[in-house]
Amino acid sequence: MLRIQKRTNMPVGKRILVWAAAILAALLLDGLIIFFLTKMNPLAVYSTMFTGVFGMSGRIWNAVREIMMLLCIGVGLAPAFKMKFWNIGAEGQVLVGGLAAALLMKYEAGLPNVLLLILMFLASIAAGGLWGFIPAISKAKLNTNETLFTLMMNYIAIQLVSFFVTFMEKSYGSGTVGILNGATQKGWFPPIAGEKYVLNVIIVMAVTVLMFCYLRYTKHGYEIAVVGESHNTAKYAGINVGFVTIRTVTLSGAVCGLAGFIAVAGAGHTISTSTAGGRGFLAIIVAWLAKFNTFVMILISFLLVFLEMGANEIVSKFPAINEFLSKIIIGVILFFILGSEFFINYKLRFSNAEKEAPAEPVPAAEEKEEAKPAEERN
Repeated sequence: MLRIQKRTNMPVGKRILVWAAAILAALLLDGLIIFFLTKMNPLAVYSTMFTGVFGMSGRIWNAVREIMMLLCIGVGLAPAFKMKFWNIGAEGQVLVGGLAAALLMKYEAGLPNVLLLILMFLASIAAGGLWGFIPAISKAKLNTNETLFTLMMNYIAIQLVSFFVTFMEKSYGSGTVGILNGATQKGWFPPIAGEKYVLNVIIVMAVTVLMFCYLRYTKHGYEIAVVGESHNTAKYAGINVGFVTIRTVTLSGAVCGLAGFIAVAGAGHTISTSTAGGRGFLAIIVAWLAKFNTFVMILISFLLVFLEMGANEIVSKFPAINEFLSKIIIGVILFFILGSEFFINYKLRFSNAEKEAPAEPVPAAEEKEEAKPAEERN
């Protein structure tokens, strides 16, 4: 009656419609949960989530800041994931990139701001690239497990940041680094048109477009796709799999290190073990749902940031909704979105239930009679 058939490739427009249907179904289920647990009007809760993001200009720009951070990390993960190298180390790559930028902010504050920002940019992508290069060369030369290797690199990065925070805090006499260069704003992104996060948008959108073109239209992007499909096919085509692995994962780490630069110079202006804030893991959902299409990642990043900020708003506005219920609301929506991937990758086919009736058997005597010539039968 029913069979599952794999789809070749669903267009982006139809994929968005499937996600929209999944979100609508999730909102209906969330509405029932809210009503039966709190006796509140679900529409009032959803309206508060909306105003928590778009209620004021400051909130909108805060949302833009978070979207750009998450998008940058997702874009960084795209080439490695497309090659089926499971880079779980984005969290550490962001941290070491941010650490490199913070050290320059702290100890090279005498440089002109433009030169300082350029050095911070280069140091961050170099640090993030190094943090990707180490597991990449280990995978290429020793065939180590990249999932475990990159995950352990996160913990090393956390301890490095902890050490340097302790080293730098001596100048502040407190238990935290605090805001770096708060008086001079050296190493800070300059405001553009009166808004301090415009440069964040410019940098991340430029990286998003460049990565899309890199993966879609260049020889390197073709090699990444072939290696991701089959190592044997890549070797048969003359592609150096080990070199492509090292090059691609180093690039992935460099872009995540760039996100650390943006977090320090364009957002928090400080460094701590929470600078990445779990975005390195959340960006995996962004990259995976978007099928490594960096433009689709913009939509996914917006949705996840909207849910997080909206959940924080309803917790602060409604005493009947605590943090745990808000996480349930978000979890239901994410569950439906992830579940909708089944309908994006597969389609259901209904088989024809009515089968043709078998022909009635012909008696043996009649068969013999039919086999005789016409004159004999007469």
